[in-house]
Amino acid sequence: MAIGTLDWTSAAERPDLLAEPVARAIGGLGGGGELGGVGGVTVAEIDPELADTAAFCERYGVGMGESANCVIVAARRAGETRYAACMVLATTRADVNGVIRRHLDARKISFAPMDDAVALTGMEYGGITPLGLPEDWPVLVDEAVAAHPEVVIGSGVRRSKLAVSGSLLAGLKTAQVLHLAN
Repeated sequence: MAIGTLDWTSAAERPDLLAEPVARAIGGLGGGGELGGVGGVTVAEIDPELADTAAFCERYGVGMGESANCVIVAARRAGETRYAACMVLATTRADVNGVIRRHLDARKISFAPMDDAVALTGMEYGGITPLGLPEDWPVLVDEAVAAHPEVVIGSGVRRSKLAVSGSLLAGLKTAQVLHLAN
């Protein structure tokens, strides 16, 4: 399935368009990766100035309902901070202070500071994706994303986007499918 006006190609064949942890996860750097060099993950090069969702969707003819955002949250309890990724369609907002906070058993929760998110993921801000995240991070996938046949997500860098099935995201090793949207 082609999304928007982009030129999609196999992500495993274009690791130059991926952050290193994403390329490793996909298998684009050899060794198969956590997704086993899976087909079906495609990548398209974009203007990095248009990486933010609204500008990207408008320029490349991608519907907001076909784009999923990855939000990194910092959950705190008893002096410990844990991180998680939350995947929601661009048309919705994640219920960070309700569903996500309770699910992560956090006393306090917030969006992770940009510098922390970038340093901990090895990805660029505005391109962070659930593929290639630290192995102990939960990936909370909204049920609308999990049910989607194909969504556009970050690639770990601002100069490209990935297209993946919602079932691939729901099937990640640390993924949990929940109703995350407000």
